[in-house]
Amino acid sequence: MVKRFMTAAAVFLLFAPKQTLAAQADPDRTVAGGGNFPAGWHVRTETNRQTGQPAPLENVKFTGMGDGLHTTVGPAAIYWRDRDTISGNYHVVAKLSQMKNPAHPEAFGIIIGGKNLADSGQTYTYFLVRPIDGMYSIRRRASYSSRPTAVVEWTASDAVTKADTSGRAMNELSIQVQGGKAKFMVNAKEVYTGDAANLDVNGVVGYRVNHNLDVHLGPLGIHKL
Repeated sequence: MVKRFMTAAAVFLLFAPKQTLAAQADPDRTVAGGGNFPAGWHVRTETNRQTGQPAPLENVKFTGMGDGLHTTVGPAAIYWRDRDTISGNYHVVAKLSQMKNPAHPEAFGIIIGGKNLADSGQTYTYFLVRPIDGMYSIRRRASYSSRPTAVVEWTASDAVTKADTSGRAMNELSIQVQGGKAKFMVNAKEVYTGDAANLDVNGVVGYRVNHNLDVHLGPLGIHKL
């Protein structure tokens, strides 16, 4: 019986994705001073694996800093204001800066087309960069409980500014929705264009930051075209 268990464990370690193993070795950290957020902002954390419920907001420190915002997180989370809602043709842009090296590659970015973000029916499209390895991805969330689907899987791009030895990196992310297309850009370089009909584009704009990161969030520029 012990032998069989050991064999199963060995098989898991052999075939489990590296990111899955890394995440298990790097649980959501505890963050001091969390749980209080700037006026008008909402935060929704990802599910805690142990409880099946949203992870504690107390482990999200989200504050105003300069002309932008700053978040230090344990759990992954999305951040938004109800007033940042747009549809039709528009352009959204923000400069986002990773401030420290994470324990393993983690990502952050912007969301568009958000609906029902505070409840189980949430939907949105999100555009992320990973400065540790210079990759980006575009994904869709169909509900709070379902796994996101990839529009563009993790892809290396020289448009993404990689982190320096201290983990710092600033990247400007932008999305232009116009004429039935959605164009995604990193540092003003186009990395993907797709049909807007196949994405969530009408709704709330905001940020997404994955777990155990320290990120400065520049102001969201939202412009009607």
